[in-house]
Amino acid sequence: MMKLFSTALLVLGSVCVAQAQEPAAPDTNDKTNVLPGLVAVSAPKPSFVNSLTASGASYFPAAQPMKTLAGPFVTTALAVPLEAAEPAGPSPKPKFLYSQNDIVRWELGLGFTWVRFRSPVFNASAVGLKTSVTYNTNEWFGIEGNVSGAFAPEIYNREHVKLLVYGAGPKIAWHRYQRWDPWLHAILGGAHEQPQTAGNAGRNSFALQLGGGADYNFNYRFSGRLEGDLVHTGFFGQNQNNFQLTAGVVMHF
Repeated sequence: MMKLFSTALLVLGSVCVAQAQEPAAPDTNDKTNVLPGLVAVSAPKPSFVNSLTASGASYFPAAQPMKTLAGPFVTTALAVPLEAAEPAGPSPKPKFLYSQNDIVRWELGLGFTWVRFRSPVFNASAVGLKTSVTYNTNEWFGIEGNVSGAFAPEIYNREHVKLLVYGAGPKIAWHRYQRWDPWLHAILGGAHEQPQTAGNAGRNSFALQLGGGADYNFNYRFSGRLEGDLVHTGFFGQNQNNFQLTAGVVMHF
């Protein structure tokens, strides 16, 4: 009995000694992956806390708050390259009365006129009014109609001279100078004169006006006019060459 008990104690003691001499199982966290055939080398575990506290003071960086946009979003347009931008054209010249595609069709003129009438029966210097209407068919050609009425002081037998000249015809203008528009016209029509003279009643006659003038453009609708004409008539069975001067204004429509 004692022999059997001693044998059991001896076996139990051998088992305990064998377990104490067996090496501990390797820790998977202490080894790094290596290729086959190479010796596994254990790498030390990193310790961030120990490295930071090695100097004897703990240091933890402060958390930074998330930055937010200080202002509203700003949208910007794509910049156009300077090479692609078209150069600005020159500023247009001021336009007065006429241009290539803009023609003033109607002109209404009104002014003071002076007529020097000479004939074998009497001579007189008459003053009065002259009005004209012109329709422009294009930039340089128009059709004009005008009427002049002039009065002179008394002559013999207490008679006043009254002279009426009217007619229509072509007008040619040069609208090239912006401010000044020179022009020429030829007006064919008639004339009437008074007073009654010894053996002669009031007479009618043909009349031809040859002359021209110039308009000074104040703006697009308003101009000043100077005009001079030779007025040929045929009163009393004779021919008279009279001279007429006019100064006035012109309105454009």
